[in-house]
Amino acid sequence: MEEKFEPLIQGILDENFGTAAGFFDAELVAGLRKNLLHRHEDGAMHPAGVGKHFTFQKNLKVRGDLISWIDEKNPGPLERQFLDQIDAFVQYLNRTCYTAINGYEFHYAFYETGSFYKRHLDQFHNDRGRKFSVVSYLNDDWQPEDGGELVLYLDGGEKIIQPEGGRVVFFKADEIEHEVKPALRDRLSIAGWLLSL
Repeated sequence: MEEKFEPLIQGILDENFGTAAGFFDAELVAGLRKNLLHRHEDGAMHPAGVGKHFTFQKNLKVRGDLISWIDEKNPGPLERQFLDQIDAFVQYLNRTCYTAINGYEFHYAFYETGSFYKRHLDQFHNDRGRKFSVVSYLNDDWQPEDGGELVLYLDGGEKIIQPEGGRVVFFKADEIEHEVKPALRDRLSIAGWLLSL
């Protein structure tokens, strides 16, 4: 499994972000996609907001995704598989890069057709716990004409990443501004952060 981790870490060292196609196997991706769609159909997803605690607000001019948090203390079987792989990655990251990650948080994200997330940082002004952002795509047969690209704003220019199922993107939460372009079909993912609390 560790061979899947190195492209993410080396990417951070070389370009300030890492990406790996097929980080999660197709069967797990399909199962998590089904979980997300069940939550959506059951009305268990809610509009995401901007900020945290007292500064939290819903702002559809900034972002339009629906989210549902994964309960790490009581996950379903497929979510447990997902979190087990994240746990293994965190252990490897801490062992090889001394990052002192000691927690994480993840949610399902559903971007309905036309939804987007304007350029932003994932780090809160009043809470510096988020160290790395991790986005895992659950889309089936995503094509470039479907939109919904992740755009990373790097010192050397923009990097555009297609949200293909099984792909993971990894970058520093407090350094890399990014946005999600409008999706031209429903766009599915799990987004989250590695924490140092």
